[in-house]
Amino acid sequence: MKQLDAPPTIYYEPNFINEEEEKRLIESVYSAPKPKWQQLSNRRLQNWGGLPHPKGMIAEAIPDWLMQYVNKINALHLFGDKKANHVLVNEYLPGQGIMPHTDGPLFYPVITTISLGSHTVLNFYERQGTDEVNIGDTPASSMEPRGKVVSVLIEPRSLLVVKDDLYHKHLHSISEQEADEVSKSVINRNNHKIGDVLQRQTRISLTIRHVPKTSKAAIFLSRKN
Repeated sequence: MKQLDAPPTIYYEPNFINEEEEKRLIESVYSAPKPKWQQLSNRRLQNWGGLPHPKGMIAEAIPDWLMQYVNKINALHLFGDKKANHVLVNEYLPGQGIMPHTDGPLFYPVITTISLGSHTVLNFYERQGTDEVNIGDTPASSMEPRGKVVSVLIEPRSLLVVKDDLYHKHLHSISEQEADEVSKSVINRNNHKIGDVLQRQTRISLTIRHVPKTSKAAIFLSRKN
């Protein structure tokens, strides 16, 4: 993986999977039972491995079609002595995105994301403070970004890894637009020139993470109260 020229630390691998793997993964995502989908205002998602919760996640088996990529990520030893145990699948239609947010304390502080189907541009911003977190779809108060730090062009079949200060001290977002103009802030323009306009298609992201706290009893009790 190549480390990008940005605040610590972000790695990017352009062709982490091949086109055939991408096709199979997309087919598997859309073959999932309808109840696995959760519809949000700006995207829809699937949780595999359990539902993260402050009191603990009930661990569930990850299906084989995803587990082989969880194992591939685990082989990179990105989670210390831990292993990934959760996959968040997001579907973004052209024009959809996500507001500036952090992934919060429910996860080991490393994000790994495999992208399928389309590119996108991920923007990173400074946070106003270090005590705000975002868990879920709505950002916490006082999380307005100070200013864009860098942007990363995320291509289909690529792997993105975010850790260290970029995880703890920055927000990240995807703009709600149907096309992206390659700007100076994009630090991995690759074969694209500044000013190029890239039309989005439907994009699926597989965010593979480690959830440290798993507790069946805690979740059970919280649901009864």
